[in-house]
Amino acid sequence: MNIDMSDIRSFVTVAELKSISAAAHKLNYLQSNMTAKIKKIENHYKRQLFIRKPKGVELTESGMNLYSQYKKMMFTWEETEHKIYQEENYLRFGTNTSLGGMRFYPSFSQLYTAYPDLSITMKTGATGFIEDEILAGNLDIAYVLGHPKHKNLQYIHKAEDQLVIIGKNMINHDHFHECLHQQNILLASEACCYATTLDQIYADYQLSKGELTYIHDHEALIHFTQLGMGVSMIAKSLIQKFNIEYYREIPEQYRNIGLYLIARNDHVFTAIEKQFIGLNDSLERS
Repeated sequence: MNIDMSDIRSFVTVAELKSISAAAHKLNYLQSNMTAKIKKIENHYKRQLFIRKPKGVELTESGMNLYSQYKKMMFTWEETEHKIYQEENYLRFGTNTSLGGMRFYPSFSQLYTAYPDLSITMKTGATGFIEDEILAGNLDIAYVLGHPKHKNLQYIHKAEDQLVIIGKNMINHDHFHECLHQQNILLASEACCYATTLDQIYADYQLSKGELTYIHDHEALIHFTQLGMGVSMIAKSLIQKFNIEYYREIPEQYRNIGLYLIARNDHVFTAIEKQFIGLNDSLERS
């Protein structure tokens, strides 16, 4: 029984999407064919690799070990494809300032090891700015926080996150709406998804804003909120990264936000882009 690259890609896709049906849709397979591929791999290794659940699947310990190996194999395969077809070694990439370039350093490092002459263009900014740069053709792919908005962009959901309010001044108030009323607001940009959510909260609760200040250095903005210079909003996953002490949960209807990989609708992903995305998918799982 031979395991081929299509089987390996199917296994990895199911593992990352945690769904056989979603993986079948992504790879344009019938769900029955996808199920057969997974069963073929399990029979080959004589191991249960997935635990079936009502709303999807999860990897067993053996499955996690195989996923790690298969990801390495896919990276080598895509590297080979790239070198044989002699595609140009470049990556034009964007991300939110709040996510930060260092989040992607491990992936960049592995790509530079495989392609020493790799040229990377990276831009950071608010979600709206990055989307505009993709649409204008100045960037090819990006990771952004927010919600799908442009019909000419494809949005590939990668993870869920939650928004929180940050600021030292909030500790003096018991109720959520009181901690925002007449507070100074610090934002990286008027186009960021945080600004939109804050505007909605202030409108819904009929609150008055204090002074609005834009601080383009995201790390400085966070530190200023912790000193008590105003309030801002941030993804909860970044609390530990920036050692944020003063933060507060927000009502559920405003809380959820997605991490998306975006590209133009007509964009064909290159081998290097696929490798970069695959490396980041592995980091999201770790």
